[in-house]
Amino acid sequence: MGARIKLERRGKSLNYRWRLTIFNRLQPLGLSLHTSLPHRPRLDSFSMTTFTETTAHITVSVEPTPLTEDSRPHDGQFVFAYTVTIENRSDQNVQLMERHWLIESADEQIGEVVGPGVIGLQPIVEPGKHFQYTSSCVIKDPIGAMKGSYVFRRLTGGFFVVQIPRFRLLYPNSFN
Repeated sequence: MGARIKLERRGKSLNYRWRLTIFNRLQPLGLSLHTSLPHRPRLDSFSMTTFTETTAHITVSVEPTPLTEDSRPHDGQFVFAYTVTIENRSDQNVQLMERHWLIESADEQIGEVVGPGVIGLQPIVEPGKHFQYTSSCVIKDPIGAMKGSYVFRRLTGGFFVVQIPRFRLLYPNSFN
């Protein structure tokens, strides 16, 4: 079972509505989240790098995108969206239970995020299917990175850790 997430702006506030659409089902599931990502990321040629790593037959691919319209470089706020695709290449159903992220700005670790699931979900990914979501982060420098891991549970029993590849956060105007 794969999934796609779409962000819809609701008014001028920071309240936005994520819509999670499960493939193979036509019924969307609406989720209300508080986020600082006000629009769908604009993809340009600068942001088309995908970082991929496979652990225990689970492939995690991440595509970061700088959000220049939401960034304030003069205030040290560089905003990035990143789209994560998790592919289950195993022969078992797995459930994403927990995430662990390390966030770097320049060469300094500025944040660590540990919590259940992703975007308020603990999705089950069937063999041969994928789950995809988009999230965002803010760093203080035009160059940064993120890396981490997910804890998965096999529905037949047992837990295992899947690595999230280290990916670069590069703000395009810093290279002109």
